[in-house]
Amino acid sequence: MVQAEYEKWMNQKGLEEELLQELQGMDETAKRDAFYRSLEFGTGGMRGIIGAGTNRMNIYTIRKANVGFGTYLKNLYHDDVKRGVVIAHDNRNKSVEFAKESAKVLATFGITSYIFEALRPTPELSFAVRHLNAIGGIVVTASHNPPKYNGYKIYDEDGCQLVPKYADQVIALVDAVDDVFDIDVVDFNEAEQNGMITWIGEDIDKAYLDMVDTVQLRNDVPKIVDIVFTPLHGTSAMIGTKALQRNGYHVIPVEEQMVADPNFSTVKSPNPENKEAFEYAIRYGTKHNADILIATDPDADRLGVAVWHDGEYKLLTGNQTGAILVHYILHTREQQGTLPKQGMVYNTVVTSEFGATIAKAFGMGVKSTLTGFKFIGEQAKTIEATDTEFMFGYEESYGYVIKDFVRDKDSIQALLLISEVANVGKQTGKTLYDYLLFLYETYGYYVEDLVNIVLEGAVGEAKIKQIMATIRDNKPLQIGPYNVITVEDYLVGTRYIGDTTEDIDLPTSNVLKFLLDDGSWFVLRPSGTEPKLKIYIGVLGDSLAQSQTKNQQIKDIVLSIIERI
Repeated sequence: MVQAEYEKWMNQKGLEEELLQELQGMDETAKRDAFYRSLEFGTGGMRGIIGAGTNRMNIYTIRKANVGFGTYLKNLYHDDVKRGVVIAHDNRNKSVEFAKESAKVLATFGITSYIFEALRPTPELSFAVRHLNAIGGIVVTASHNPPKYNGYKIYDEDGCQLVPKYADQVIALVDAVDDVFDIDVVDFNEAEQNGMITWIGEDIDKAYLDMVDTVQLRNDVPKIVDIVFTPLHGTSAMIGTKALQRNGYHVIPVEEQMVADPNFSTVKSPNPENKEAFEYAIRYGTKHNADILIATDPDADRLGVAVWHDGEYKLLTGNQTGAILVHYILHTREQQGTLPKQGMVYNTVVTSEFGATIAKAFGMGVKSTLTGFKFIGEQAKTIEATDTEFMFGYEESYGYVIKDFVRDKDSIQALLLISEVANVGKQTGKTLYDYLLFLYETYGYYVEDLVNIVLEGAVGEAKIKQIMATIRDNKPLQIGPYNVITVEDYLVGTRYIGDTTEDIDLPTSNVLKFLLDDGSWFVLRPSGTEPKLKIYIGVLGDSLAQSQTKNQQIKDIVLSIIERI
């Protein structure tokens, strides 16, 4: 199969010279990695290395994906497809080209496209879908992946990524495309002249920023906090800065990273989860005595925060930032007399219990979904037009949404509100880290960790499958001094508690969660968008030091189990 597909591409007339040269230079390993499968949809859509092949991001795999999405939309909306699809893109190599290719394919289905005139954040795309009453959305982005990647995410008419029961329909239609070289596309300029393609920009920016402003709870407090901000070369450079400045904040931009650089030349990885991504921001913060440093990932759905405390910048984890925001929202609204009787906070099965414990203390409901913000977006839809208010949604991987006018994680909302929290605290000489310590003392010392085991290519994918299958078939009963009391297998939808079983009322997903008798837990999950096996660990102790020690102990044991496979 690999060789046959390779030869088909090699012999394709009119193939782009860039792709042809790559094909000619492939050795057997490169051929296998490029052709052993077709790109798949994961928790964040389709994502892969840019290049030639069925397992690569190129105009042909993009066209194939859009045939599936276009067919799905046509089947679902019929003549109503004239409402159109909104398309946004990030700063990556080929992003503009892939966005235009998407519009060209959709036009063959009679579907109008509204394309942002320049790069825009993913959350603004989510907002724009409902704002324009469109039937769906597309974002061309690979989020925080390395420069060699790009990707493609699809959204429903609520601005939410498609959940499995709908995404599976699209995937089936994508898989039904036999020949990627036999897909009709219209001429872009002709489609634009015929009204099938419309450019959008500033009007949507204004409407979106007006809504972002509403997440603030204490905008009346004088702005005295100093903020260093970096978009890590990505889509929030303009709109993130504007969101802060229009509300009176003093923003110090990291100038070198305000440039939309597709190669991310100033960072090892454009991922605000990694300390290395803050290297330039820390330099700026030290020079300007900034109180907080804020970084967003390239498509601006994730947010990282570092705070000056005791002579250094301390990076907050996604769980810590989430807990701070949960408490600030609920406590402030309680003080203001606007806390609802019925409110919901949403997280995921790999998120710390820290924020959930806080939410429950304020009488809020808490629901955990599978990993992937589309599941939180789906939950927001279920309480729409009910007496229950959406209070907050977040996941450990630095994604937050405060108000559900966006049905995806939204770093622009989050950067504005976390700045408010820091600003309010500074009035009394308290930092965000002081706030975190207060929450630890009040609700418990929750410590979490995430280990990423990178396994690339066909060999790496096979290894990840082997690890998951081996542990699924040989579930550990003890982790050091701690007994495993419950195992949750989301692939088969079963919770094992001793000799008894329960059904798990969530969609199936290749996730294993182990709960220990001391309240700790760990999770194994293959990434849906990257060649990684992810290991999540959560513990609760009597002190921060004890929790950190316990966390390390569990991590070492779990890694030793995996290394033996």
